[in-house]
Amino acid sequence: MRSPPRHVAIIMDGNGRWANAHGLPRIAGHRRGAEAVRRTVSGAVELGIPYLTLFGFSSENWKRSSSEVHDLMGLLRHYLLAEIAELHRNGVRLKVIGQIGRLAPDIAELIERAETVTRDNAAITLTMALSYGGRAEIVAAVQAIAAEAAKGRLSAASIDEDCFARHLFTVDLPDPDLLIRTSGEQRLSNFLLWQCAYSELVFTKTLWPDFAKGDLEQAIAEYCGRERRYGVRLGAR
Repeated sequence: MRSPPRHVAIIMDGNGRWANAHGLPRIAGHRRGAEAVRRTVSGAVELGIPYLTLFGFSSENWKRSSSEVHDLMGLLRHYLLAEIAELHRNGVRLKVIGQIGRLAPDIAELIERAETVTRDNAAITLTMALSYGGRAEIVAAVQAIAAEAAKGRLSAASIDEDCFARHLFTVDLPDPDLLIRTSGEQRLSNFLLWQCAYSELVFTKTLWPDFAKGDLEQAIAEYCGRERRYGVRLGAR
């Protein structure tokens, strides 16, 4: 049995279905989903997981109805205002990745402030992917590399996987060992496409608002029972 994962990434799915099942508006599901974030962060700290990355708002989510996007941005503002002090007290370092420039200026300012306040914390690094898309991240990395090459700072021969990874939003994070998706869906949905090349995938039918420490423990137990081969046949000569 392998060691527990250092980095767990989660696609938090099922808020809308949870709300529909309870006869509530979608925003109620998102609010309950925020409570699941609190439980999961606390659970990850207790389980000794040093890195946790949560898919909070995708680049595709901008296509949702204007009212739902408005409600989600309001919830994000509330989270950044109300939760950062608690995260800081618990030693959580907050990092946000994605196309932050697409967010409202006041939200971008709150993110910068939260990252600054918590940057020296060491209990866990919580990364929130906001306005994030894996393909857009890869394109941005290619553009940055091309710009450096055009200025003569990079040669074609020096562009390898390590070089490419240094231009991603996750430059200071290890690749996820375990990717969890809730609600029963079984796809990556444009999340950490490069970084999850060799991640173990666990899909649970639990809707995100119902996700708790026990669900996290179950996913980790499944991860620990697998062999990670990285494309190599164990025992092969």
